[in-house]
Amino acid sequence: MLLCCPALTPMVLMILRMNSLPAAGRSGILLLLLLWPLSAMTEEPAYESAELEVNLTPRTPQQIAAFYEGRGFSEPMIAILREQCFITVFIHNKSDDIIWLDLADWEFADSDGPLRRRDRADWKARWQKRDIPLAHQSTFRWTLLPEKLDFLPGERKGGNITLPRHNQPFTLHARFDTGEARDGDPIEITLEELQCADNP
Repeated sequence: MLLCCPALTPMVLMILRMNSLPAAGRSGILLLLLLWPLSAMTEEPAYESAELEVNLTPRTPQQIAAFYEGRGFSEPMIAILREQCFITVFIHNKSDDIIWLDLADWEFADSDGPLRRRDRADWKARWQKRDIPLAHQSTFRWTLLPEKLDFLPGERKGGNITLPRHNQPFTLHARFDTGEARDGDPIEITLEELQCADNP
């Protein structure tokens, strides 16, 4: 499947990760697989070189609501999530060296200026303020892309990033350090004309 359908690689990775999850987590992944959009079979914003592959898949409010409803999230939580711009990110280290993900080195901007990504600390504070159950906080955190991660050679991982929902196209500039001591030549990528996904 990885050879014939590269766009499905994030879905395959979710299946592989299920064995390490409790039953509740496995059921959540199964639901996400059922909701995997047909757009995953078409061209999405992507960067690929001999060292690194990065794919971005915007998610519609409808997809996000359906997934988290299936996890038992309350309507007030889901209403907040519908207002966000969700993008599923897939990263593959194709090199023979360590590649470092650090979302502090990712910059989003549109024609009006920088866009502030909502990170894990933002979401934790928001959920705690609303007394959201810890189980739901944990489930939501698991679906987010890690803030920092070292990708070993051949390693693949994915997760969501969230931005304020808006209608303008925007650009991502991202930097990845390389090498065990982060002293190798950095990889810098630019993805333009990104869009938040709307309901069909």
